[in-house]
Amino acid sequence: MTIQWFPGHMAKARRQVTEKLKLVDIIFELVDARIPRSSRNPMIDEIIQQKPRLVLLNKADMADKEITKDWIAYFKRHQIPALAINSQDGVGMKEIVAESKLILKEKFDRMKAKGVKPRAIRAMIVGIPNVGKSTLINRLAKKNIAQTGNRPGVTKAQQWIKVGKELELLDTPGILWPKFEDQEVGLKLALTGAIKDTILNLQDITIYGLRFLEKAYPERLQERYKLEGIPDEIVEVFDQIGKLRGCLMSGGEVDYDKVSELVIREIRTELLGPLTFEKPEA
Repeated sequence: MTIQWFPGHMAKARRQVTEKLKLVDIIFELVDARIPRSSRNPMIDEIIQQKPRLVLLNKADMADKEITKDWIAYFKRHQIPALAINSQDGVGMKEIVAESKLILKEKFDRMKAKGVKPRAIRAMIVGIPNVGKSTLINRLAKKNIAQTGNRPGVTKAQQWIKVGKELELLDTPGILWPKFEDQEVGLKLALTGAIKDTILNLQDITIYGLRFLEKAYPERLQERYKLEGIPDEIVEVFDQIGKLRGCLMSGGEVDYDKVSELVIREIRTELLGPLTFEKPEA
């Protein structure tokens, strides 16, 4: 299965990001802590070039905490500051402003030495769809300013939002890249909800998810679906889950579409625990 998703508004968003770069001091690059590599848009490096940036690993509560620590260390080894946050619950919000001040200290010291009046830090938030940009803005601003929705592609326009006296944010629509060179990236994005389910083959996504769990978190897979062992044939895993959870058609046959919807939903809602689908060393 080939996964591609590049709506026209995303091409426009890329142009807008490029045009607005000169207005901001720093880029907040929001990624999904469960897939920090796959949820980083490879075009972003090209677009923002040498602009200072802070990587925010959002949804950290849904990710494996030990692997998240490894990812933060990985980014720092590459001279990119990074923080683990949870914009839904407001975890890590104060650290964002504090870290931004550290990153921009030299610039603002130079401005002060030239007699420039102190002002708020101007930041641009970039990230792929459904990674939590609007939720982060609303949490930082402490009010519902940005439109949110648990589906990709909700944010369509750009807007400035003031966060107290210390920070001004420029939101941008989510940007995916036109082509996934590695189809596994597309599978991870689909499994975590960054791509609209309506354009996907959910059975293929489920097979990928089950095989990942079998390799990385076998105990959780067995416990959740009461598997005595994990069959080599994936169809047998589908059958066991379907019979256990009542995903059946008339005549008692397993409904594989319902099994797929169930497994994907339970992965996304942490019913198999916090999961991270890739490690830095990979």
